[in-house]
Amino acid sequence: MKPFHLIAIPHRDILEGRLTMDVFAADLWEVYKGRAVEDYQNPDVFFNKTYLTAGLKNLLKIAAMRLKGEGGDPVIQIQTPFGGGKTHSLIALYHAFTNPNSVKPYFEDVLKANVVVIVGTAISPKEENGKITGTLWGEMEKQLKGEIKDLNQPIAPGRENLRELLEKHQPILILMDEVLEYIAKAAGIKTGYKELKVGDTNLAAQTIAFMQELTETVKSLDRALLVVTLPASVMEYPDEERAEALLSKLQKVAGRVEKIYSPVSGDEIYEVIRRRLFSKVDEIAAKEIVNEFIDYYEREGIVIDKAEYREKMLRSYPFHPEVIDVFHRRWGSLPTFQRTRGVLRILSLAVYKLKDSSIPLIRPCDFDLSFDELSEELIKHIGREYESVLRADITAKDANSKKVDKNLGSTYQGLKLATKLASAIFLYSFSGGERGVTLGELKLSCADINIPSSVITEVVDNLSTSLYYLWKENGKYVFKSQPNLNKLVISKMSEIEEPELREQIKALLQKYAGKSLPVYIWPRNSKDIPDTEEFKLVILPTNDRDFINDILNNYGENPRVNRNTVFFLVPMESERHAFESWLRRKLAWESVSKDKSLNLTPAQKKEVDKNVKELEKEARDALRRFYRLVLIPAKELKEVDLGIPVFGDKRPLSSEVLERLKADGEIIEKLSSLLIIEKYLGSKDYLELKQLYKTLLSTPGEPRISRDNFIKSIKNGVKEGHFGFGLVRNGEVECIKIREAPEITLQDYEAIIRKELCMEEEETEEADTSLVVEGMIKTETPATTTTATITPEPQERLSVALPSYKGITLSVKLPKGKFSEFYRGVLSLLEDSFDETEVEIKITAKKGRIAKSDYENKVKETLIQINAQIIEENTEE
Repeated sequence: MKPFHLIAIPHRDILEGRLTMDVFAADLWEVYKGRAVEDYQNPDVFFNKTYLTAGLKNLLKIAAMRLKGEGGDPVIQIQTPFGGGKTHSLIALYHAFTNPNSVKPYFEDVLKANVVVIVGTAISPKEENGKITGTLWGEMEKQLKGEIKDLNQPIAPGRENLRELLEKHQPILILMDEVLEYIAKAAGIKTGYKELKVGDTNLAAQTIAFMQELTETVKSLDRALLVVTLPASVMEYPDEERAEALLSKLQKVAGRVEKIYSPVSGDEIYEVIRRRLFSKVDEIAAKEIVNEFIDYYEREGIVIDKAEYREKMLRSYPFHPEVIDVFHRRWGSLPTFQRTRGVLRILSLAVYKLKDSSIPLIRPCDFDLSFDELSEELIKHIGREYESVLRADITAKDANSKKVDKNLGSTYQGLKLATKLASAIFLYSFSGGERGVTLGELKLSCADINIPSSVITEVVDNLSTSLYYLWKENGKYVFKSQPNLNKLVISKMSEIEEPELREQIKALLQKYAGKSLPVYIWPRNSKDIPDTEEFKLVILPTNDRDFINDILNNYGENPRVNRNTVFFLVPMESERHAFESWLRRKLAWESVSKDKSLNLTPAQKKEVDKNVKELEKEARDALRRFYRLVLIPAKELKEVDLGIPVFGDKRPLSSEVLERLKADGEIIEKLSSLLIIEKYLGSKDYLELKQLYKTLLSTPGEPRISRDNFIKSIKNGVKEGHFGFGLVRNGEVECIKIREAPEITLQDYEAIIRKELCMEEEETEEADTSLVVEGMIKTETPATTTTATITPEPQERLSVALPSYKGITLSVKLPKGKFSEFYRGVLSLLEDSFDETEVEIKITAKKGRIAKSDYENKVKETLIQINAQIIEENTEE
């Protein structure tokens, strides 16, 4: 997609950074005096950059009708919130009726008229030597006649005097701005006309009387129009109580004949901003970009009425609609924020900062709050205390949001998503009313069509646990000047010393180790691990190979006998930092929960309890992600990675290790007779059982089998006739059992014997004719030695073709918690046996609940990471 600045071309003053507030400060008096900046002084430039809204067109139409003597309202009051475009409208009237040609390309029905300009902030009443100057009526006469002659008195002139002045100068347009400001100043000046026998009066009272006389006089003339602006409130005045009283009187006087017009309404603000900041917009290219975003919103389920939102995006382009809404509606409701001027100033700074970027449109998250001019424009309306908020969480080199960015995966690390989203939340956090932003609103306003919206969920979750001044209240994220619980938690985290951390890790191991195997946690020396026949799991604090080898080879000062019975569970060092950070946070939240000296609000207490519960719920998985390496005795120590834990797996660690060892064949349930014969008995007449069992226990890498299963395997071999069972006394072998199960106690004299020695002669002959054997049969007795070699011809050899399958399709339903066994016992075998193995899994999960964030971030993200294809997905709220 093209960068926005190649589609919406900014005005030259924006590109060159000529962005002082004066550029956007509409001042009617400066225009009247010919001293305003070109944007306002030059009527052609002014109308080129001004979008004629429906309200402004209507205002020009009414004014033209009135000044032509065709009727219309004689007095018009423009009343909008502070900074709502009042003065801009007066300047439009001034240029239209002093320079009609400048507005005719946009609005034809105008004429030239006499225009009087009264600006209360520019005219100052004075009292010198008992004489009062600077009255509004005096200024009016001066502008119309060039001098103050007939209205040179400190009291209101009266309707007849005003009529005589105005009638001669028709068509006449009187523009009055900031009248309340003038009256507030006039309230301090006494007129001193005691001879009127009405007591002392002040200039403010006389000015209000004059306003009443003026409105009545204008009403009586055919081609005279008074346009006056009044503020919607007095919150911008230092003495609010006094100003409120004066405004009430002024509104009462003007209210009899006024008609209120709003210059900008509804979505017209989009075009007002576009016209002022951009010289032209390629509507076709803009539509292509908007359509891509709308398609993304639809795929991600972000926008319901896509047709309506598409139109809104087209009107606001190159700004995302949320940008204008945030500043015009939210920031514009702040008492000190000038709605139109302030919005234009901030948006122009954003365009200037982003003029070389590659972004296709400007979103709230694209505002660079580290840009001093921009941040200063915001800070002055919300308080200097937010400077430290910005530095700590967003703008400083080591700001918390930047730390979150560094911890994101490599795919998203360079996109600065955390800093961008934190910036957007900051902009949403200030308003005269509504404050904060929901996760859904962030997905709408900060969407990147190249990134799944679930990533925004993940990043915001990280921000909520990492930023000092970010709060979550009623489902909305909002910045405050008070630190949140995160800062308190981080402070508690820093107080946790290494010894305490180690003890807590050990405590977690003790809690989740289980008893499926005898477990020995963090032994100090090899003597702590008994040298017994049973299998045992040693859990160590580090992957210390020297210590591991010491345990395998020694039992204190003596050599270890049963070396093949010891397994080790050790942490993965690459996971240490993440796990210890998680554990510190868990301990910190628990500390906050127990600290009775903290004056927590009910909402904070609820949040503390929630975090304590959630972290406790995560404990087993967090520990298991850290402890995931199993070390197995062999000629060289064998390492098995248990992998990432299955979400929700509640098995004790020893159970999981034991099941994995069995699945991988490291611990077996049965010792096959064939293996016993080929590997251990071989050509010998007999093999003592106790010695064989000790060999299995003592030799790393030999098959591992429990005592009971070893005995059971021997019994089965004897019963099936693979070898016999007998006793060895004084070098003589006595066969006791074959083809029936013997009693075995693993005494010194018990042995297995070659089956030939246990069979009677006819059984041996029958066995010899039933099988074709290639090799040597050697029988030894004290008296004779017989050697026979049988080498059958190739065509006489027995060839046995085992039954097999060339393809398998299975549909199975697994019990809960058995998937890992299913994978190791079924899938791994099939994958080894077949070149093409496709697995389609249908999961139906009911009778419970899972957080949407867990589903998005853990379930779906895992599927994405392993390149799984989601064929069907249905979720139920």
